Amino acid sequence: MTYSLPELLFHFTLIDGIAIAFFVAAWLFCSFTIERKDSAKPSTHMLMEAYRIRWMEQMVTRQPRIFDSAILGIMRNGATFFSSSCMIAIGGCVALLGGAEQLTVIASDLSDALVVPKIVWEVKILALMGLLANGFLKFVWSVRLFGYCAIVMASVPNDPDDPTASPTARKAADISNHAARSFNRGLRSVYFTIAALTWLIGAVPLILATLTTAILLYRREFNSRTREALAN
Repeated sequence: MTYSLPELLFHFTLIDGIAIAFFVAAWLFCSFTIERKDSAKPSTHMLMEAYRIRWMEQMVTRQPRIFDSAILGIMRNGATFFSSSCMIAIGGCVALLGGAEQLTVIASDLSDALVVPKIVWEVKILALMGLLANGFLKFVWSVRLFGYCAIVMASVPNDPDDPTASPTARKAADISNHAARSFNRGLRSVYFTIAALTWLIGAVPLILATLTTAILLYRREFNSRTREALAN
């Protein structure tokens, strides 16, 4: 059955719209505050960018550089793991989308409040797939950037006095920071995907889960012991 946009929106309530707006606003707020460069209190993410620059500065004089390549390999493997996880989760959503009719039956058995048309379940599952796809693309780009970083690191001259050594190391640091930024954006996508799962049971749970996710991210970036250790 085909629905027009007005007919589709008819199946969602005002509280659904408020929940989605709050969800998007919370995501944008977290991204802005975490990646803000001119903040008086930089986030853990921004503090780590400075450490990556220092890492590449030290790499110039380190012989051999096996330690540096091992660290980069660990970071790339982490991004690869999460990209694979997102693909598996997307496959699960596809399977769930094919069983939307069964979801409707199960929901009606659990509670009358969960009785909604099949199209509502499909829209919610498609939203989850979109969030997971966003995370997947961020992680894949992060993997590729870490690969670029490895090549630039390998091109740093062994002689620390070579005039191109420090500028090339700085390029590697910049690429590493871009890769880490993409990785962190992918992680935030995963965090908010978990929050979006609660939309399957209602708009109010989505609002509560979004608020919890935003508070969790803010605490880890600005009030965690890890940030305190990095800042001090």
